Amino acid sequence: MPLRIVLAEDEVLMREGITAILGRFGHEVVASVGDAEAMIAATRRERPDLVLTDVRMPPGFSDEGLRGALALRAETPGLPVLVLSLYVEQTYAVELLDSTTGAGVGYLLKDRVGDVAEFRDALERVAAGGTVVDPEVVRQLLAQRRDPLQRLTAREKEVLALMAEGRSNAAISRRLFLTEAGVGKHVRGILSKLELPPAGDDHRRVLAVLAYLRGAG
Repeated sequence: MPLRIVLAEDEVLMREGITAILGRFGHEVVASVGDAEAMIAATRRERPDLVLTDVRMPPGFSDEGLRGALALRAETPGLPVLVLSLYVEQTYAVELLDSTTGAGVGYLLKDRVGDVAEFRDALERVAAGGTVVDPEVVRQLLAQRRDPLQRLTAREKEVLALMAEGRSNAAISRRLFLTEAGVGKHVRGILSKLELPPAGDDHRRVLAVLAYLRGAG
């Protein structure tokens, strides 16, 4: 069955090329957009059979496409979404793959798609409610889940070790010869990389210390 697809990709040549390939398969790109906000608006308007999106798009070129896909899946559970990217965005990739028990979701790396037929097969399997994930994506996500402390830089680990000793940001700044603002930036990076849930800053520091102690043990 022909699919109605919303395509979100900021590179114009890539977007046009994918549109042409999908047309060869008999599928229709009902909206071709270059940013996440336009993707969300087009999906709400067109109610497509599948959303095909990149991860990094304007304005920040970080994870806008993936976060947009998550928002759409929250609005319409089970909406098929296929992510096609050069990058594995670990924080939100897990959340996407967990959404609606993983039905109708895929994550492929652009430079690892072997041929056009493989891409078509993945697209149609996701649209039918299946799950398609590149093995390299799985490898990176499993590595991240095994030990989130590995994501920290050497300096962030030093800061976290001093947090575990109960030291304040001011004390850490004196110990490491950093400004308090610099210490605060490292602390925010630690909390983000450990994916600690929203809570009071003091509580999140305790959770970070517990994660450190478990890893050290």
